[in-house]
Amino acid sequence: MITTDEIRTMLLDVENDRVERTISTTNTDKFGQAICAFANDLPNHRQPGYLFLGVTDDGAVSGINVTDELLKNIAAIRTDGNIQPQPSMVVQKVPMPEGDIIMVEVQPHVFPPVRYKGRVWIRVGPRKGIASEADECMLMEKRAVSIQTFDSTPCFGASIEDIDESVFKHTYLPKAIPEEVSEHDNRSIKEKMQALGFYDMKYDCPTYAGIIFFGKNPERFLGGAYVQYVRLGGNGRAGKIMSEHKFSGNLCKILGEIDTFIKTAIANRRPIPVSAAREDYFVDYPSWATRELVMNAICHRDYTGNGPVQFYQYDDRIEILNPGGLYGKANSQNFPRVNDYRNPIIAEGMRVLGYVNRYSWGVLEVQDRLEKNGNGLPDFDLSLVTAFLVKERISPRGAEARENAIAQGYMIGENGENQTSGTEANGGNGQEKRSDLTISDKKNDVNGGNGLEKRSDLTISEFPTLLIKNVYELLKFNRKAKYSEISDNLGVSEATIKRAISWLKENGYINPEHSKAKGEWQLL
Repeated sequence: MITTDEIRTMLLDVENDRVERTISTTNTDKFGQAICAFANDLPNHRQPGYLFLGVTDDGAVSGINVTDELLKNIAAIRTDGNIQPQPSMVVQKVPMPEGDIIMVEVQPHVFPPVRYKGRVWIRVGPRKGIASEADECMLMEKRAVSIQTFDSTPCFGASIEDIDESVFKHTYLPKAIPEEVSEHDNRSIKEKMQALGFYDMKYDCPTYAGIIFFGKNPERFLGGAYVQYVRLGGNGRAGKIMSEHKFSGNLCKILGEIDTFIKTAIANRRPIPVSAAREDYFVDYPSWATRELVMNAICHRDYTGNGPVQFYQYDDRIEILNPGGLYGKANSQNFPRVNDYRNPIIAEGMRVLGYVNRYSWGVLEVQDRLEKNGNGLPDFDLSLVTAFLVKERISPRGAEARENAIAQGYMIGENGENQTSGTEANGGNGQEKRSDLTISDKKNDVNGGNGLEKRSDLTISEFPTLLIKNVYELLKFNRKAKYSEISDNLGVSEATIKRAISWLKENGYINPEHSKAKGEWQLL
């Protein structure tokens, strides 16, 4: 921070292209022009300019009555809409022996030219004036040299305190930098982050990519930095909201959550009987394809707005909408074979973590996998201009498999559970026949014939069935999930879900005494 002695030196020096002095406290046009000129930094000092209020032209302190209202009025010049783009500036009261003054510190703008009421103001030496055509050309050249994508620009107002350093050091860095290099890398955390595009040492603050990837609270700086999932009943927005979840936090945290959520709650992998002796597995949505579409939305979205990525699921389709249309070289004629990156640092970070590939074949692979699963080609709506919408239709193979099973005499109950017309190992009680249980899981049947063996020493990876594991993973995402919501997401009956939850209670994964305290499942 600038000291009182440094301020005194600037006051006593001749007025120059970094200092302007005035005794006025009400001439906002003059103040706005000076702030605009300092922000443009035509001489390219790359240092802040200073406007002093309450100081005469010869540097003498006249002294003014500095009130909160006066400070607010001066600070409001930045945001009143007359200066575009908005500069970075600090307004503060400075006590001097002769009286109080106001100092306005203005940083050179990253993207000049800056205009005040539509005009470009500059300083050349002690002179302030409107830029000539040649001056504007010089400022545009500066802009072209320093032009950056949004994710690489400094997030003014943020600091290293807003970064979760442990996530960067222990989750991201080991995947980004070879171990043998990291062992001999003695740079500070800021320098390491800067090398990867996540920090700006010049302004001593994280870039927006740093906030998005490692921020403790990204929404504090980017209001729309989250993914909103909603499950709607029916085929339209007017349907009843059956469940919802907000994936919020930095990308290092939520990308894994979204990946698991899609595998466990969206793909809806379940056995479909094709004969009395055989079952085939079927998914409503191939998890890899759905994940790729969601990850692309997160990677390519426009983070400057306040809208989130919308991940909406209907009875017949999934819709994924992200702010920001096609970018750069990509257009409606060449998509998806031509790609461009609105957020190259975010794209590289997601590649490091293994969620995108950056080889421009992801969408083509999505199309291939959806067709093979019977979903048909995804529908890309490129007409929204400021947003990008993709629709993924549910595969009809489940209904076809049911019809084939019925034709072969292997009945399926209306509630979605497998049934047979004769006796079975479960005694014909209508309980679900599980082909994914191991022999040891089926033969003991120690829980009263429910097909779920009680094993208190199991770890999470050793659940006896995929269904139970999926129920547990879903409850981790939505602690307020109802039986009906879990049933709908996993494609089985509520009775089956209740048996799975009973197993989780008995084996120590859910608190059996207060499992729904305060409306939430208490996971242990």
